[in-house]
Amino acid sequence: MIDINALFYNRKFDEKSLLEFGFEKSDDEFVYSEIILDNSMKLTVKVNTSGKVSAEVLDLFTDDLYTLHLTDTSGAFVGDVRTEYERVLTEVSDKCFEKATIFRSNGAKAIEEYVRNKYDDKLEYLWEKFPENAVLRRKDNNKWYAAVLTVAWNKIGINKEGKAEIIDLRMNPDDASELIDNVNYFAGYHMNKKNWFTVILDGTVGNETIFNLIDKSYELALKK
Repeated sequence: MIDINALFYNRKFDEKSLLEFGFEKSDDEFVYSEIILDNSMKLTVKVNTSGKVSAEVLDLFTDDLYTLHLTDTSGAFVGDVRTEYERVLTEVSDKCFEKATIFRSNGAKAIEEYVRNKYDDKLEYLWEKFPENAVLRRKDNNKWYAAVLTVAWNKIGINKEGKAEIIDLRMNPDDASELIDNVNYFAGYHMNKKNWFTVILDGTVGNETIFNLIDKSYELALKK
């Protein structure tokens, strides 16, 4: 049985995606309804402006709320209702919500906003074992053009306690000798060091400079 709170835990909605999915905005919430099971049931999902998600199933024959799918009750019909309920909620979660950023630095947050506005891209968290790592990739060829990571300072050659948030970006190998200075720019962490470099998101390199580097990396990800 699906746990609606767990399904949407640590996720935030995207208003554009909600509207594209079919939600309609009403006062302080978004509402989506779908007729299921041969026009016998109406499933309604609501998302308030705080991101709280609720759902209900209405029996169209009796005009009563149907709740058996939320219990351990067995049977073919209740199983079908439960399947449809879970299907719709999972689609809403996948298509209209994204994992809330876990990055704390202003630099990482600025990057997230920048790529969303310019490329309509979102950070992708690909690894359950490494929830503090995310990637950005082009839609046309699925190639990564950036990785935003949380790593121990000593992993990037700095003798310091704690962790740093960094971004790995593509570079032209011919530029490596001039770019890598181990002050502002470092050899790519956990990447091919001929083609990638690292920037620490601590404010040492300004956001506008990083945005320009992201654009260059985005273009390099297109080349073979």
